[in-house]
Amino acid sequence: MWKKINNILFFVGIAAIIVMFYSLDVSFDKIMDYIHQMGYWFAVIILLWGLLYVMNTFAWKVIISSGSSRRIPFHKLLELTVTGFALNYTTPGGLMGGEAYRIMELSRYVSTTQATSSVVLFSMMHVFSHFWFWITGIAAYIIYAIVYGVEINVHILLILLLSLMFCSGGIYLFLKGYRNGMILKLMRLICGIPGLRRRGKRLTARYKEKIEKIDSQIAALHNSNRKDFMRSFLLEYFGRMLQCLEIMVILHLSGVGDGEGVGRFMYLYLCSLLILAFTSLFANLLGFLPLQLGGREGGFVMSVTQIGLTADIGLFISMICRLRELCWTTIGLLFMKICRKEAVFTEAGEVRESESE
Repeated sequence: MWKKINNILFFVGIAAIIVMFYSLDVSFDKIMDYIHQMGYWFAVIILLWGLLYVMNTFAWKVIISSGSSRRIPFHKLLELTVTGFALNYTTPGGLMGGEAYRIMELSRYVSTTQATSSVVLFSMMHVFSHFWFWITGIAAYIIYAIVYGVEINVHILLILLLSLMFCSGGIYLFLKGYRNGMILKLMRLICGIPGLRRRGKRLTARYKEKIEKIDSQIAALHNSNRKDFMRSFLLEYFGRMLQCLEIMVILHLSGVGDGEGVGRFMYLYLCSLLILAFTSLFANLLGFLPLQLGGREGGFVMSVTQIGLTADIGLFISMICRLRELCWTTIGLLFMKICRKEAVFTEAGEVRESESE
């Protein structure tokens, strides 16, 4: 059964990549011009994202280690991390295929409830760090306006205030979920939706004990293991800050900024942070689109023009980020088909692997 699901997710992902590649509103020659302009920096960006995925994996490993004594090979978690993000990018609805895949694969190493709670916690931490990153972006825009003399009119001020309220509300809800768990409350919310009420109540009654156990494991990380909670959060948050270097390199190659040295470095990084914060917020609001088609490109163009850069630079950034994303999505999908192993527990509680049939 799982082999069939694995194949379905794999072919859906491949189909999404093909559709995405042919839907790029740029000629093949133009794409090659972008890559030529990047030169060896394109390979640097690919490696940068390898580092970001390693940081994501460490954040997830902290969560798993906090709730289980099982020692899972790091390379396996890295594989699941990359593949999970690839499936989230390619499956319709977003954030659906990747989480289910991680739970099913991780369940071969730990119990299903532990696998579910760790995956839910990892997803929560990923989104939670985004809220803090967006708040950092709001603060960065205020600094940018003060230092570079940009006027903050009434419309901009209103957008900043609404964004701050949205992010603050998200952080508040996540902190409540961390303290008390959120799966059971989510199931009760689903039970109130017309058309899902009967099925939701049946599933809640059937799996109530397991849901409560998952919620208790979610709450344990924040309430009993604050150190692990902060370690996981900081890895995710600084991963977002490090991601700005990708855009910074592209701005540098585009000739943005005057002067040299620390002053230009700070200017480029500040611009990169603002561009990424706005674009990621805009793209996540359109997370139901496979590969966020159109949403990210529009976000890049709007964000660069807002800080006084040309739309062509926004298109350049979006194309390079899209090509990088295609590379890592392909790698993630290939991980589904290579070196798939079964977990075998030793008496000491360690994991060794054997090839699956």
